[in-house]
Amino acid sequence: MEFAALLEEALAMADVKRGELLTATVLYVDQQGAIVDVGLKRDGVVPRADLDRMGSDYLLEPGTEVPVMVVRPEDQDGNLVLSVHQARQSVDWERAEALLQSSEVVTAQVAAANRGGLIVHFGELRGFIPASHIANLPRGLDETERQDRLSAYVGRDIDLQIIEVNPVRRRLVLSEREAQRASRDQRKQRLLEDLNEGDVCKGVVSGLRDFGAFVDLGGADGLIHISELAWHRVRYPSEVVSVGDEVEVYILRLDREKKRIGLSLKRLRPNPWTEVDSLYAIGQLVEGTVSRVVSFGAFIELDSGIEALLHTTQISDPPPNDPSLAVFEGERLLLRVISIESDRQRMGLSLKEVADDELAEFRARRAAEKEAEASDEDELEAEDEMAVAEADVADEDELESEDEMAVAEADVADEDELESEDQMAVAEADVADEDELESEDETAVAEAEVVDDEQQDADWGDDLVEDAEQAVETEG
Repeated sequence: MEFAALLEEALAMADVKRGELLTATVLYVDQQGAIVDVGLKRDGVVPRADLDRMGSDYLLEPGTEVPVMVVRPEDQDGNLVLSVHQARQSVDWERAEALLQSSEVVTAQVAAANRGGLIVHFGELRGFIPASHIANLPRGLDETERQDRLSAYVGRDIDLQIIEVNPVRRRLVLSEREAQRASRDQRKQRLLEDLNEGDVCKGVVSGLRDFGAFVDLGGADGLIHISELAWHRVRYPSEVVSVGDEVEVYILRLDREKKRIGLSLKRLRPNPWTEVDSLYAIGQLVEGTVSRVVSFGAFIELDSGIEALLHTTQISDPPPNDPSLAVFEGERLLLRVISIESDRQRMGLSLKEVADDELAEFRARRAAEKEAEASDEDELEAEDEMAVAEADVADEDELESEDEMAVAEADVADEDELESEDQMAVAEADVADEDELESEDETAVAEAEVVDDEQQDADWGDDLVEDAEQAVETEG
């Protein structure tokens, strides 16, 4: 019996795997953690560190049933190590698995950045975004710039799609690139459901290729094939549209299964072929410009926008072996209409059917037009030169006026300075005169005082003589 019990216990333990969720009954709680009963032959241990991660408000009491997750089926002491915290996270793992299956886009906040990518919060879990799945992170950056760009994401909310869920290995991997792709697909699907062939809508040219132009319709791109850009032949899409142009387009085709949208630009413009019978007649002389030279002739663009064919046999008699030696792109020609098939959008032209006098008159008129154009250009050039000359004269006059003004201001300044110097000299002279007068007055006073003193001395001497004479007379 004892052997059988041990064998049963061993088999039960072997069935327990890491990451498995169990329901446990708390037996007791102490400083080391909690001992719980999970219905096996031995009890499980929930470490104190795991309980602390639940927060100070979380309390376990004996008899309480709690979900736990197997962390280690058996540690070095033979214990079954469990986690209450990771079991709580199992709800987020289940949600992550559901989002992985549905390919739904979620929003998460970036918590940290490291060399490999970004870490985000997903409920109680931490997910990882590899650098290769970050949408706006350029490749080929040095380590410092790469880390700076990654760090700039911290604290931001970004849209993500879950691409890997592994609770056992605790791997939750997300992608911003996949989220953007999924978001575009969702917008495209909604747009495909709303659009119908024949609708007219607005968009912005988002890209040019040799075969046509892509137009952003506000959530999805449609293609205007090069043949649908204009009624006339277009060699390069850039001849008609540019990236960033806002255009009105016609919904030509919708393939909801392949999620493709075919657009047309020319269908919203008058078709010149509908008026060709009223504009042209067989035998009529027309002027056109060589738009393309091919092995069997040349295509001629007429003023109405129609492109007609000048076949090799209609260039000259005998026909040239190489049409590019007879006509060249951009050349202006006088031709005769020899066939019209408006229902097939075809028109045939002939160069050899133009009479010599008609051709001479055309060439004379072209020469006169070129001469008039040259004269107009010369006149415009002369007007430009005259305007430049007048501007130069005006600039010179303005500079001369400024120079004269500067000279006048300098003269005024010099006069003010001289006047100031004269006033200073007069003032100094006045002071000098005052000083001289004062000195003379002081000298005069001093001399007067000396004279007075001398007079007093003389009077005093006379008094002494008179007193002496009276004394002699008295003695006698």
